[in-house]
Amino acid sequence: MTTLLQMDYVEFYSPDLEATQGFMARAFGWDFVDYGPDYRDIQGAGIGGGVERAAASAPLIILKTDDLQAAYDHITAAGAKITREIFDFPGGRRFQFREPGGTEMAVWTPA
Repeated sequence: MTTLLQMDYVEFYSPDLEATQGFMARAFGWDFVDYGPDYRDIQGAGIGGGVERAAASAPLIILKTDDLQAAYDHITAAGAKITREIFDFPGGRRFQFREPGGTEMAVWTPA
């Protein structure tokens, strides 16, 4: 595979987005950009990140690629189970998968 995948972004999930945002701002000194009522982009954390209003769960590690379809094909051939097919979002496209050991991850590419 010629496409290099790098860890690029971490998404956190919280049913109380405002409480999580407030904690992260006070505890870590992070700033945020609001993207609607259910998502905050984390600024100043050393890696891209966000907080989504959702049921609490483990953070989602997101890898970046310059060729989303090649990454999709390579990851599925390596044994991953696709949990969310390729979709568009503001700024790019991505898909999510579960590796054979059970960790949920995602891959994205800029628009």
